[in-house]
Amino acid sequence: MTATIIDGKAIGARMLDATSAEAAMLANAGWAPRLVSISVGDVAAAELYVRNQSSNAARAGVAFEARNYAADISLEQLIGVLHGLNADPRVNGIIIQRPLPAHIPVKALQRAVHPLKDVEGMHPASIGNIVYNDMTLGPCTAVAAVEILKSLPLTIEGLDVTVIGHSEIVGKPIAFLMMGLGATVTVCHKMTHQMSMHSRRADAVFVAAGVPGLVRGEMLKPGAALIDIGINRVEGKTVGDANFASCAETAGWITPVPGGVGPVTVAVLMKNAVLATRMQMDHYRDAFAAAE
Repeated sequence: MTATIIDGKAIGARMLDATSAEAAMLANAGWAPRLVSISVGDVAAAELYVRNQSSNAARAGVAFEARNYAADISLEQLIGVLHGLNADPRVNGIIIQRPLPAHIPVKALQRAVHPLKDVEGMHPASIGNIVYNDMTLGPCTAVAAVEILKSLPLTIEGLDVTVIGHSEIVGKPIAFLMMGLGATVTVCHKMTHQMSMHSRRADAVFVAAGVPGLVRGEMLKPGAALIDIGINRVEGKTVGDANFASCAETAGWITPVPGGVGPVTVAVLMKNAVLATRMQMDHYRDAFAAAE
């Protein structure tokens, strides 16, 4: 193995420490950051994520409340809950846990969360802001993947980047974020012909396709950075979208799964929560000042 394994836990820990300091300053100003997690029905599938978010929130100095609603709650009732949280100045961020029951479309809930409380970066306004190079409350996984690449000793401007996967919340935002930083970006997907032709010329490859082992070492330029965002269960193990063993023989840097993008994603979520709190504090202060 020649690749340097990127320690996502260490990157996430540094981000949480910085976020904690910011959260303490806000708390001293009377604006202690507070997150509310919303899950519906059987929470077993989301329980690990909620527990992880809760522990990271505690480290970041962010209050965390997990709410679970009955599986038969209607979409209208749930949107009413979100509107109530939007109007509550004591709540600074809202997280929608997946999976959801079939009758609750996740996009409808994401649109119902106020953009100032959209700490996951899933609201259409948050996604759209990326086109204008505004990362204020960007989608957490995409921002985390880009932050990992920025931590490497590479010059981002002019870097040739290939993104494999073009989902609305990961692949496409990564492409826009990297273009905003000055990289030259190619986006590949299931209809792309000769994908390896694109990935082999890239200085950095992001893969988020949901296909275990999709990227192999022979698809990479020697010394390239590989950011694996995939999370798949194969024979009881969690693996990424890259064949780690073969890619580690070719890449210069590689993220493990687990322990790579995941910890940084949660750290970005907490950073967003604190940033959202500051934005709301400024919003209310400006509103009060205008009313005087």
